[in-house]
Amino acid sequence: MKNSISDSFEEIILNSHAFNWAPDWQVVQDIYKAFPNSYSVLTPFAYSYLEELIRSNTSEYGREIYDENRNPKKRNVGMDLIKLAIKENREKKPEFVNILKEIKIYYYDSKSSDEGDNRHSVAHGYMHPRFWSKESFEKLIHDNARLSKFAGF
Repeated sequence: MKNSISDSFEEIILNSHAFNWAPDWQVVQDIYKAFPNSYSVLTPFAYSYLEELIRSNTSEYGREIYDENRNPKKRNVGMDLIKLAIKENREKKPEFVNILKEIKIYYYDSKSSDEGDNRHSVAHGYMHPRFWSKESFEKLIHDNARLSKFAGF
């Protein structure tokens, strides 16, 4: 049975970093409860959290990465981050990896038919927020909740 949106928010808050994310997630929950049409304002935050949640399960989390010349190296983002997380967790966290494989859809290149259910359309301004949907936002919240128990914060 699928969790309610309130249950999903609570799961995220319970497992998020107590100082860095939990207070903000509480605000997001309060705003969404009071203003259900606020999903277009809250969606970018939820995608930012998703990215950090995934990164917290990789060797890149919490440290600078340098190339062979000791120059800062760009971090993996988007689909490259998903691939890194799958590679590094295949053996020790198969359930996490299975969820990552499911949520890859958020990281595919945007199409004109996307309605906010794609990280690129949100993060890169490809799709105007008025076209994002409440259903897409709530699916993103549920997926964040499913991954939350694996948070490496």
